[in-house]
Amino acid sequence: MCELLALSANTPTDMRFSFRGLTRRGGATGEHADGWGLASFDPLGGGLSVIREESAAAFSPLAAQMAEHDLKALYSLAHIRKATQGVVTLENCHPFQRQWRGQDWLFAHNGDIKGTIPSGDPYIPVGNTDSEAAFCWILNTLNDQPAEQIGPQALFALLNRCSAHLAGQGIFNCLISNGQWLYAYGGTKLHVITRRAPFAQATLADDDVTVDFSAVTTENDVVTIVSTEPLTTNETWRALAPGESLLLVDGEIVACHTSAGAQDLDRNLDP
Repeated sequence: MCELLALSANTPTDMRFSFRGLTRRGGATGEHADGWGLASFDPLGGGLSVIREESAAAFSPLAAQMAEHDLKALYSLAHIRKATQGVVTLENCHPFQRQWRGQDWLFAHNGDIKGTIPSGDPYIPVGNTDSEAAFCWILNTLNDQPAEQIGPQALFALLNRCSAHLAGQGIFNCLISNGQWLYAYGGTKLHVITRRAPFAQATLADDDVTVDFSAVTTENDVVTIVSTEPLTTNETWRALAPGESLLLVDGEIVACHTSAGAQDLDRNLDP
């Protein structure tokens, strides 16, 4: 299957350190060598940057270049692919991008969905993965809802229902963002860590690289990283419970949902 990576922060932040660790798993320390992708929302409203390649990230000059590129964002997603459904081609690389009601949406998936995923309009897959089909189904499902009923809390609830339905058909872990929030669903495996002051050093698990975050942050910075597997060896990552979902805004987890139900955290979801 694949590995997921996402960043949510309250100040424009690059994902170079985490992305470097992830790329090593794309054919060097891991078997996810069937393509990769990196996407970031411009924090100044300048649009969305999406870079995808069907080669192994660990040996890709472009991936290495991006791991050194100071691409700052409030929301970024990355993915390395191990194909389970769909051929190895650019069209099947994540993250997938669509527009929904005037907003750019990103989607990345780790898993294997069995059976038929209903198709419909207006969102139709370009490639032949279960992942893109799931994304299109989610957007078509949301599209059937009256616009006035899709507030932040209702949207979180709808994404949870869609995710639970897809997880019932197999393995489903996903990341979704529209540049204003990050949604993470861990059907089977997902980890999260929030870094805030006092910042400390972190060492990659897949490369001999250590970063002192205290030297590149301020005391007000908050950065949350979501990853399939922990990317560092000297930090405490939390594993999401099976079926747990998170909604992140500006680096903070503002809502979560588990089998016990939903809980709003720290701030109101309403605008």
